[in-house]
Amino acid sequence: MPAIRWGLTVPFAGVPLGEQGALFRAAEQAGYDDLWSGETANGHDGFTPLVVAATATERLRLVTGIVNPFTRGPGLLAQHAAALQQLSGGRFVLGLGASSDVIVERFNDIPFERPLSRVREAVERLRPVLSVPAERGHGGLRLENPVTVPVPIVLAALRGKMLALAAEVADGAFTNFLPIGGARTVAAAFAAPGKELACRFFWVPQPEAEGIGAARFMFAAYGSVPVYTAFFSWLGWGEQVEPMAAAWRAGDRQRALELVPDDLVREIFLFGEAAAVRDRLRAFEEAGITTFVLTPIAEPGALPDLMEAMAPG
Repeated sequence: MPAIRWGLTVPFAGVPLGEQGALFRAAEQAGYDDLWSGETANGHDGFTPLVVAATATERLRLVTGIVNPFTRGPGLLAQHAAALQQLSGGRFVLGLGASSDVIVERFNDIPFERPLSRVREAVERLRPVLSVPAERGHGGLRLENPVTVPVPIVLAALRGKMLALAAEVADGAFTNFLPIGGARTVAAAFAAPGKELACRFFWVPQPEAEGIGAARFMFAAYGSVPVYTAFFSWLGWGEQVEPMAAAWRAGDRQRALELVPDDLVREIFLFGEAAAVRDRLRAFEEAGITTFVLTPIAEPGALPDLMEAMAPG
């Protein structure tokens, strides 16, 4: 099995993009392995923070977590990936995924159709162009500045078919909002010994009683997105999650928050100080997770101490 890798989600919330470099350098000095960008519905894109990181660091692996093949075609994705691979000296990994109907269809007016096929086609079209030696890609694409180090591809995957696709065509899989009770189910569906299985973890560095309110709101917002509602239903939480999702989508946020299943929130979020969080993460490691991508939910001034407290080793 791959050795455990420790990563952080970037950019850090509340910190101007131009000031992120100092935190990236601190993460590298603290011993972290990776920085995974978080391309959200209305935040920074998935590539620009990694451009900052590429120039601010020397060792960290830089991963898009994630970008999608609906809003960017394979030619543009290849250009982005090759540029970052060159800029970073071979440290870039392309994290690719279907995203969601909210981002693709509602915000970008692109039909969210056949996500599994769309991701497969994207990988098939990107591999020749991002390999060494490079080959012509779909439509005859050949980059003017081909990569000298192949670009690995990791697929965002929640349920069985996408996890199986990641095992088949990618170098790893990346999951999110994973409850500990479902970790072995996800690992079994991936079933790719020797390949990376990464997971993003939301860390609330407060006692559970103080931090669960923020966690409940985050869960309601994410869990109401159809792809996540389906994910939790696949893991056996459908009866608890679907009423909450229906209320949220109907615009009744207060009712949705009342319907949040707290037991599931406790299985997903990491609460408390670093020592307690490390104990929780060991259970995920035992279940098959190989890369921890931590997202501290904290004020900017607290980030350096939190990064140091959770530093690898």
